[in-house]
Order: sequence, then C-alpha cells, then structure tokens
Amino acid sequence: MHGYGPTPQQPTPPRPTSATLTAVRVILVTVTVLSCGLLGWVAMLRLAVVTRRRRDWAVMAVVAVLNIGLFVFFTESPEDPDDMSDAQALLLMFWLVAVLTGVLTYYLYAEIRHYSALGSPPPYAAPAPAAPAPLPYQRLPPQQQPNPYTVQVPPPTPMPAPRRLDQVRAELDELSDYLRKEGEGR
Repeated sequence: MHGYGPTPQQPTPPRPTSATLTAVRVILVTVTVLSCGLLGWVAMLRLAVVTRRRRDWAVMAVVAVLNIGLFVFFTESPEDPDDMSDAQALLLMFWLVAVLTGVLTYYLYAEIRHYSALGSPPPYAAPAPAAPAPLPYQRLPPQQQPNPYTVQVPPPTPMPAPRRLDQVRAELDELSDYLRKEGEGR
C-alpha cells in the first residue's frame, strides 16, 4: 500500500578533469599520427566506449575495416617503390590521409562535444550534498549525545629541551664571546 519509498538514484561517474581529458586526447592523437592512421581504431574504440552510442560503434567498425584494407593494400604492393605505379601511390596516399584526417577530426569533435554536454567539472571538490529531509513515515536517526562518564584527558605538556641542546647553546655563547673579544683586540 505504501511501497518502499523513492528509488535511489544511480550514482553518476565523476567527469574526468580537463587535464586528464587533454592528456588522453594528446596520447590518442599522437598514437594515430605516428602509426599513419593504422591505429586510428584505438581512438574510435575509446570514443565508442565512452559515449556508448551506436553511431560511434559503427564508425569504429568502418575505421577498422578501412585499416584492414589499408594493411592488405600495403602487403600486396610491390617491395620496391619504383615498381609501384603512380595510380597506386596516389591511392595509397589518399587513403592514408583520408583515414588519418577523418579519424582525428571525428574523434576530437565527438569527444569534445560529449564532455561539453556533461558540463564543466567543478574547480574544487563539490560540497557534500545535504541529507534529504525525512519522509513523514520515517523515523529520525538517533542524535549522538555526549557521554557524561568519559574522562577528560589533559593536553600533553611540552617536553623540556634536551640536555644536548642546552650544551650546544652554551658552546655557541662561549664561541660568540670569544670571537667578540678577538674582534675588539684588533
């Protein structure tokens, strides 16, 4: 009749800091560029996992198929670059540039858009949320009362300076007196 009350909300994972996002983007773009686009599927895989959208999974699959095709084209091309025709060289270059720019452009666009939709992270730790007001049929939690039977512990007294410290002070005083006398004698 009364039910169990409101359902608890699932905690949302915290948004990574902008420094973390920038570092991950730089790493993935660097990996993609240094591999001439052959590892572009890594950036697309991260994007698909983060956004969880079908379109991003489809784009990742297309990039993987293009990279496999590019790898097959590499293996089927002649060993000697002089034996490669101009058409083959242009096709290879166009394919590399198209995959590379397409992956980088889409990855950066989609990831920046995804995280900007989530909002910017707080510049400092967010304050703790206030406790929800109890519903009328709930009992309040018991309040903590101080225990009247506990013994108050006096604060610790400061330790006296050790004898070694006093000895060093005395020696420094003697040395300064000696140097003062030597300085007056000159």
